[in-house]
Amino acid sequence: MIIYNPKNWFALIFQFRKADTARRLAPAILAIAAYTAVVTWIDEHYLHAPLLNTTSIHSLVGIVISLVLVFRTNSAYDRWWEGRKLWGQLVNTSRTLAMSWHARVEDEQSRRRIRVLLAAFPYSLKEHLRNSRDLGPESRDVQEIIGAESIHAHLPNALVSALTEEVYTARQRGLIDGYDAILFQPMLTMLSDINGACERIKNTPIPYSYNIFIKKVIFIFSLTFPFAVVASFSYWSVPITVFVFYALASLEMIAEEVEDPFGTDENDLPTEVLSDRIRANVHTLFRQQ
Repeated sequence: MIIYNPKNWFALIFQFRKADTARRLAPAILAIAAYTAVVTWIDEHYLHAPLLNTTSIHSLVGIVISLVLVFRTNSAYDRWWEGRKLWGQLVNTSRTLAMSWHARVEDEQSRRRIRVLLAAFPYSLKEHLRNSRDLGPESRDVQEIIGAESIHAHLPNALVSALTEEVYTARQRGLIDGYDAILFQPMLTMLSDINGACERIKNTPIPYSYNIFIKKVIFIFSLTFPFAVVASFSYWSVPITVFVFYALASLEMIAEEVEDPFGTDENDLPTEVLSDRIRANVHTLFRQQ
């Protein structure tokens, strides 16, 4: 995720990064510019009347496209923001579980197991959402605690299962009472719920037909737009058409990027930073650095 100052207007306007849509759309922008220039040249040199008067049509269609793109952008941002809230819940739940276990359980071995499993969970969730397998800095300790053979394909589920077993083991050993076991259960359930909600966002993209429809409409609108403006603006139609295409296509590309907020793009959630923060909090709360 890019960290920036939203109040620094001029620096942001003239800043170009890898994630900037202008770079990614550069080939398409050049193609649209060349196409519009050819249309204008034909109109200027061979015709004395507009190729096709579609100004009114494009005005109406432009309003419709704008409304559709607003809905598309809002729905994509809602997914991004929901992902951020879920990871915020993960931060809070991890802290609460670490504080509660440290306050109620005095057995150092039990504390260590909970600390390691809890610190590894955000890394496992982050990598699971990226179709990868990694337990972060706690990988060796996790394998030592639950065994390499117990770490199956779904790492977050494996860790939640191990945490649940640790609670029941502590109950059987008398380290906690029945009230404490009931207290810890909602926290473990929350970890599982966060995992499931993140998977829902990851595995449920915008419906295919809706996605293709938006792209086709933008493409057709951009190809026919020069015919609506060439008679009035001549060669100025080139920058005007390029700007319209850039605005519409950029909104669609931004929506595509933020609707899956768990990847490695610059506009995705800072899951690496949050994972490191959770691990640091857990270690601090257990008074072990």
